[in-house]
Amino acid sequence: MNGVDINGIGMTSERTRDRMLERLGEQGIRDMRVLMAMRQVPRHLFVAEALAHRAYEDVALPIAGGQTISRPYIVARMTELVMQQPVEKVLEVGTGSGYQAAVLAQLVARVHTSERIHALYLQTRRLLRTLGYDNIHCRYSDGELAWKREAPFDAIVVTAAPETFPETLLQLVRVGGQIILPVGEYRRTQQLIRVTRTETGHLREDIEPVEFVPLLKGAI
Repeated sequence: MNGVDINGIGMTSERTRDRMLERLGEQGIRDMRVLMAMRQVPRHLFVAEALAHRAYEDVALPIAGGQTISRPYIVARMTELVMQQPVEKVLEVGTGSGYQAAVLAQLVARVHTSERIHALYLQTRRLLRTLGYDNIHCRYSDGELAWKREAPFDAIVVTAAPETFPETLLQLVRVGGQIILPVGEYRRTQQLIRVTRTETGHLREDIEPVEFVPLLKGAI
């Protein structure tokens, strides 16, 4: 996939990145493709410069618009779930910092991503272009289902939590495709789930408890 040459563009050492990979392995991430993608993407460039020294810690960090960049484990876990079946085209709802999209872009042919906050969309699109991720297609979501013309997708990743599963997403994923997302009320119990579209409906699997910012109204 289209990648980024991380040599010489950051303040973090290979040892720092390797420690992150070791920690992810200890947390149960086993897919080497995902681990190598996580190592390749310069996470410190997706956060404010003042927080760059914490970029490879396993913590969520604040970004613009009152949003967050998810902790590395959650990004790796959601990516690993996506990669458990053949995938060429992925939709991400909630571009945020662009980090999840960048990790996915190392692994799949096309990543389509939409963001509800316009200033954040412009900032992240500029960063992704600067870093050379030309297989990531960004769009500002103005409240419509932004990607109907590109559907169906092989997988959908949602990076903020609706209170309940939005069944409208099933219109955008192929039969057999997966939707990976957190659901639940903000600051209360949320669950990362995997929903697989079937010929007659869908199947839901609970993965693990998580904590995400709420999905903004109009993002889907």
